[in-house]
Amino acid sequence: MSSVIAATRFSVLDRSRTREGHTNAEALRDTVRMAQELEGLGYHRFWVSEHHGVPGVAGSAPTVLAAAVAAATRTIRVGTGGVMLPNHQPLVVAEQFGVLESLFPGRIDMGLGRSVGFTDGVRRALGRDKGDAEDFAARLQELLGWFRGTSPTGVHARPAEGLAVPPFVLAMGEGAVIAARAGLPMVIGDLRDREKMLRGIDRYRAEFRPSAWASEPHVVISGTVAVAATPEQARRLLVPEAWSMAYSRTHGTFPPLRPAERVEPRTMTAKERGFYESGLAGHVAGTEEHVAHELETVLKETGAQEVLVTTSTYDRAALLDSYRRLARIFTP
Repeated sequence: MSSVIAATRFSVLDRSRTREGHTNAEALRDTVRMAQELEGLGYHRFWVSEHHGVPGVAGSAPTVLAAAVAAATRTIRVGTGGVMLPNHQPLVVAEQFGVLESLFPGRIDMGLGRSVGFTDGVRRALGRDKGDAEDFAARLQELLGWFRGTSPTGVHARPAEGLAVPPFVLAMGEGAVIAARAGLPMVIGDLRDREKMLRGIDRYRAEFRPSAWASEPHVVISGTVAVAATPEQARRLLVPEAWSMAYSRTHGTFPPLRPAERVEPRTMTAKERGFYESGLAGHVAGTEEHVAHELETVLKETGAQEVLVTTSTYDRAALLDSYRRLARIFTP
């Protein structure tokens, strides 16, 4: 094992992806079971996501799901990747994480994003619009203020005030600058666009201001990592998600995952095929030896302290096998 990989933490974000022929409830229970398995494999964190009105994702309430995950595990850190702050009042978010930290002390992470819904309909249902993302920096400071007890309202967030729940910013676009100026750790993706990712990391480090939350820059890189016995098997792990992305780009809705054997023989339009092939390209995928080499390269390029793996596929057994193989790369 290389010294670079040995010095890096590995974590997982599970989006509770739904699968054809399976229920939303199964997807959520799969997420909890996956966390239990990954805890035993030595992963550092397990995060869950927030999506609204998406047929392919069951995880719509990340703090609720995080509570279920934390209750079913003992040592792995649990958090959100992320709570989309424009959708919520910062006081309520502080209260929710205060409850989580009180119940599971020292294990909770507060990953925060600035997305405001997948479609216009979802944004209307949430009472939000695209412009609400522009208030993210101010809402972030308000949220952190509830933990410090510095709100000018005279109100106190219970039980959040005085607790130290590590905040992370999901850095899409301007997120890197917001994270830097707030002095917070940053999660940045994806591994397929290395040049864009490196520009974001460089800007983050250049503009970082030390804070009570972080004395120096902390970079978590995120993306799909698929490990299998052969390159062909690793590529098949990517097929269901690649097709869902292609379908969403051509039909306007993000569907449940289909098995690879149902996707591969499918006749696609030229536009669908283009998106599909693009969805298969650029990920860190292959045998353990190949993936170890790729990870060492990207870690040297980025200087990241952590990798957050975001792989989704139909076959949950194959996904767990991929995580087992990855764990063999980063554990002694």
